[in-house]
Amino acid sequence: MPVRIPLVSGLTALAALLLSLPGAALSVETELINVDAADQTTQPSSKREPDPIPPLAAPVSDAESMQRVPDDLLQRVGLQLVLDRQHRQLLVLHDGVLTRRFPAAVGTVGWETPAGRFRVMQKVKKPVWTHPVNGKKLGPEDATNPLGSRWIGFYRDCKGREGWDGEQYLDIDGCTVAGFHGTPYRWTVGRAVSHGCVRLYEENVQEIFEMVRVGTPVTVLP
Repeated sequence: MPVRIPLVSGLTALAALLLSLPGAALSVETELINVDAADQTTQPSSKREPDPIPPLAAPVSDAESMQRVPDDLLQRVGLQLVLDRQHRQLLVLHDGVLTRRFPAAVGTVGWETPAGRFRVMQKVKKPVWTHPVNGKKLGPEDATNPLGSRWIGFYRDCKGREGWDGEQYLDIDGCTVAGFHGTPYRWTVGRAVSHGCVRLYEENVQEIFEMVRVGTPVTVLP
């Protein structure tokens, strides 16, 4: 049965223009997790102009990256993912040692990627994105599929969300999830532009997909 994943990845102004699907919800065809469908409405923007596109994160060294990792995570055995929202990068640690670093796009202001400690809860190869209104599907063969070729979910809540997302006002009523996924818009990686999800370069998300399993620890640093 299909799983609806509302707003796992926000569209920036350019992406929305290219897709003509502003504020759309996302759906992945899988039977792993049943996420309730959410109602989504937009409020008048009062002619508010879109926010400027956020800048790229400044580059940092391996040593600077590790300074933000909590000490107890350095003592953890095995593979773990640590997302640093501040530096907009994903760290791969094994037995507390940094093995890989990947640039990442994270949630924009007001739609930040949830901070905390989680675990991989879902892996989907070749996810399908479904328009929530007209039901149009974009598969992995479509170059404009916002999810790219891989989806790795790690967060779910049913609190609903509302507010200005940089382009428009959104009111989401229902369950939403967040995860790592690819993107056809490489220029967004390294910026704070999504509705909470983590965009990675295609080659990077495919590499991570093969590394992790359901249950792999994920820590998101504020």
